[in-house]
Amino acid sequence: MRYIAGVLPPTDDWSTRHSVLAVARRTADLLNVLPEGRADADEPHTPPGPAAVAAVVGVLRAHGEPEPLDLTPDDVDRMRAAGARLRAVFAARDADAAATALNGLLREHTGALRLTSHAGRTPWHPHVDRADDGPWDEWFLASSCLALTVLLWDRQRPPGRVCASPSCDRVFIAQGSGPDRRYCSRRCATRERVAAHRRAARSSEAT
Repeated sequence: MRYIAGVLPPTDDWSTRHSVLAVARRTADLLNVLPEGRADADEPHTPPGPAAVAAVVGVLRAHGEPEPLDLTPDDVDRMRAAGARLRAVFAARDADAAATALNGLLREHTGALRLTSHAGRTPWHPHVDRADDGPWDEWFLASSCLALTVLLWDRQRPPGRVCASPSCDRVFIAQGSGPDRRYCSRRCATRERVAAHRRAARSSEAT
């Protein structure tokens, strides 16, 4: 089983950095560094600190987002709430459940499909956020929904998963034509395989 590293290396190739798969991987990488949060941003919680902001900026920079990346703790706090909503897509048990989650997000949190070139600064590409200069959380949620929707459409299965290891809550993008991946990394897969082997050995000894 092949595992792809989470954060993609920077590249000057716009089409590579902004492909559907690249945007989906960026979504997973952001979810894996955003602090734990609730979808309801009005619930009391601890605001994200400088380390959390730096982690989000690091992922955005690794995925080629243009400078300046001057995110504030409030930006990251709202992205945390957006991420909590997106996790429902990764937690979906099958394509029907993932589609239901995505339809809800598209209906409640995105605008009409449109093409933009960001005033000629980029090639034309689709957006479903409400404005080119919208807030970070709206951009994150809308661009993620669009990429995950296209992946589900293309493959007719959930676009991503939550790691099956009980000790890991990382998400990852499922890809390829083989069996569905269950773990976010080879490390988690190996750890769970070793644990299962030890449980089987103890059970055998007990009998």
